[in-house]
Amino acid sequence: MKVISYYCISRYTIIMKKSNLHQMKPQDIVVLAKLISLNDPSYTQIDLALSLEMSQSEISSSLSRSTYAGLLVNNGKEVNRKLFFDFIKYGLAVSFPQHPGAIVRGTLTAHSAPPLDKEFLSDEKYVWPYAKGKDRGQSIIPLYPTVPKAVHLDSNLHKLLALFDAVRVGRAREKNKALEILEQKLC
Repeated sequence: MKVISYYCISRYTIIMKKSNLHQMKPQDIVVLAKLISLNDPSYTQIDLALSLEMSQSEISSSLSRSTYAGLLVNNGKEVNRKLFFDFIKYGLAVSFPQHPGAIVRGTLTAHSAPPLDKEFLSDEKYVWPYAKGKDRGQSIIPLYPTVPKAVHLDSNLHKLLALFDAVRVGRAREKNKALEILEQKLC
């Protein structure tokens, strides 16, 4: 009896571990945003890893999860933009929620960064904590720790991730405007 119940428990554990391999992680959103920013299906995983300051194995795992979820098509070379937009619209704030934190130095995000900074004039700024940042504001933890450094090299990536943060932490008007801009960019 003990052998059978142990086998069942072990089998359940193995099944659970395998299912965790395909669960989306916050860095998957960053990788997909970078692919959209690049708009070049001839990218290499090493180039992505270097530009996002991630390891090549993290990039490989991310691409695998995104392909499994249907967010990458054409052998993992192209983002399924409509499905990605739907995920951002309906799932991002629930899957990876964030609330503004303490005042820190960092890189502007959400409604404080382009393209929303011209739409909404606000005294409260949101920033990703970053020692080399030029602005002070309430901290928003980025989807991946290296985001503040990576966006300094890619303004398109910065705009996309700032719009994603507006969806994650913004009020109704900011979310709606961010989704409107994202729909134009992605769909």
